[in-house]
Amino acid sequence: MNNLIPKLPVADWIDSFVAWLTTTFEVLFDGITAVLEFVVNILVGFFGFIPPILLIILLTLLAWKLANKKIAIFTLIGLLLVDNLGYWEPMIDTLALVLSAVFISIIIGVPLGIWASQNNTVRNIVIPILDFMQTMPAFVYLIPAIFFFSIGVVPGVVASVIFAMPPTIRLTILGIQQVPSDIREATESFGSTTSQKLLKVELPLAMPTILAGINQSIMLALSMVVIAAMVGAPGLGADVYRAVTQIQIGRGFEAGISIVVLAIILDRITQNVGTKKKGAK
Repeated sequence: MNNLIPKLPVADWIDSFVAWLTTTFEVLFDGITAVLEFVVNILVGFFGFIPPILLIILLTLLAWKLANKKIAIFTLIGLLLVDNLGYWEPMIDTLALVLSAVFISIIIGVPLGIWASQNNTVRNIVIPILDFMQTMPAFVYLIPAIFFFSIGVVPGVVASVIFAMPPTIRLTILGIQQVPSDIREATESFGSTTSQKLLKVELPLAMPTILAGINQSIMLALSMVVIAAMVGAPGLGADVYRAVTQIQIGRGFEAGISIVVLAIILDRITQNVGTKKKGAK
């Protein structure tokens, strides 16, 4: 069978396509690199400018305000532990990478999800692409990211965006589609335009579901930090990767604890924001 059907040169096709993209859109990729590096550096500089103890207090108060007392106490103890272990600066780098990736996922994913929820053709195109993005192994995203953006924090952000964006798009579509039809009909009966119905009825009702999608995107972006370290992205992932390659079990465990603390804080805060909004409805 293998002799009768020659192998398709898929790898050659992909290599030629990537080479064409790199040559044709070199200016665009350079611009994206400059913008992403600027955004990450701004976030790192902002968080790094604030003394650790002051930032810990501010984040604790934020957790109390947006979540509850228990999450605030965990935030205080967890961040003090991270600082005590000596991973404060890597944690700031990781937080900047995650926030950058999630911000891009939101500004692209939410509008795209809204568009797909309003247009069947767009939805039929977007859903298979999301299936492909979510089933592709995360390591594969590093290959084009390195090719287009070299090594460093930028390919880490790009790979994190691709990996983390699908839940935001999917749950934006789901949230808007789950708005009861009788509410839509009542809105239309009062003469509301499509934009008025979307902005004043559908989006507010869908917001808890959209926030759940953003929460999942945050967790997926955070799960990419170790993988992103393989392409030179700084942060806690770099410490874990270095510990694995040098068989430093204790150091890897410490960095892993710091990632877990950050993940729990981000997860619980965003979860409780969505719950509060849903309860307020």
